[in-house]
Amino acid sequence: MSTTTAAPFQVTPPSTRLLSIDLLRGLTVAFMILVNNNGNNDLAYRTLNHSPWNGFTPTDLVFPTFLFIMGISMVLSFSAHRARGTSKAAMLPGILRRFVLLFFWGLVVNGFPYFHLGTLRIYGVLQRFAVCYLLCALLQFATGRVAPRVILFVAALAGYWALLRFVPIPGHGVPGRDIPFMDHDLNLVAWIDRHLLPGRLFEGTRDPEGLLSDLPAFATTLLGLLAGTWITQPRPAARKVIGLLVAGVLLVAAGLLWSQTFPINKRLWTSSYVLFAGGLSLLLLAAFYFVVEIRQSRGRWSYPLLVFGTNAITAYVFSELLSTVVSVFKVNATQSFQVHAYNTWFIHLVNPAFGSFLYSFLFVVVCFIPTWLLYRNRIFIKL
Repeated sequence: MSTTTAAPFQVTPPSTRLLSIDLLRGLTVAFMILVNNNGNNDLAYRTLNHSPWNGFTPTDLVFPTFLFIMGISMVLSFSAHRARGTSKAAMLPGILRRFVLLFFWGLVVNGFPYFHLGTLRIYGVLQRFAVCYLLCALLQFATGRVAPRVILFVAALAGYWALLRFVPIPGHGVPGRDIPFMDHDLNLVAWIDRHLLPGRLFEGTRDPEGLLSDLPAFATTLLGLLAGTWITQPRPAARKVIGLLVAGVLLVAAGLLWSQTFPINKRLWTSSYVLFAGGLSLLLLAAFYFVVEIRQSRGRWSYPLLVFGTNAITAYVFSELLSTVVSVFKVNATQSFQVHAYNTWFIHLVNPAFGSFLYSFLFVVVCFIPTWLLYRNRIFIKL
């Protein structure tokens, strides 16, 4: 087993973990790579694209599930450190290092390959991981009690709703009274980002990983902390599954109910979206925990998920860099490799949507190969 280090990565064996969590993480990152790399977004199946604004598709559930799993993993990691007698002072440098590396690689993904620093997008998926990771790690340092987590979870969701609903947008008025509530551009999240980082936003006028929406994303990760605490407590395994199922159903119902006045919206990461997506994540966790930990079903089906799940962030970063390469590499004067490949080999297979899906699936397979090589050589990269 390799114990070498190579900046900026550290090559280490995986920490003590539940196999069900690794498999769920693997499924999540594989699906994330799939939906991020449609052969043609305009022609792809609707389920493999994000909802344009309010509402949801299965694609919208990937990101919060990843944050949810990160929260669970933090509980397992901190428990392992405590079992080894690691002090908080000794853990802090590693936490700060991971925050910096996640943020750094997020900037690399955004800037690759040209790195135009004057317009470099600061927000991003890995940057949100970094912020939520740091906040939850500091909370883990502060207290191991469940009650503060629940209070913060409720406060984050209620506070975010109040900010978006009642805080006036300068020059435009109060949402729901003077301007439409949750307008695409006239909302507090977009207004803050336009003034904080003009010219650096993913959609020009707004950013789906904006600063203020880190607050409900933090709540999503908190839910993972709570779920992790639940499944690591000394209680019967069947009771753990029942608790996850009940909580999942209640959160899905609460999210759908709240969505009548505060719509489910991934791009704003609304509080109803946190509840709905979090409930589905709990149900997925219950299913994986039951099948893998209780029924001990660990056949061939689990191997690809395990490969992806033990190097999930690495697989994601590789997929994003590869996606950029095939998008900017020109086959001719007008077509990138991606466009040329889709139009030449995939668009006529059954129908354009199926061709787009097949392109995406093969992209996942390509990303699997280097991840498998790492797994085969027992190299597990921790950012």
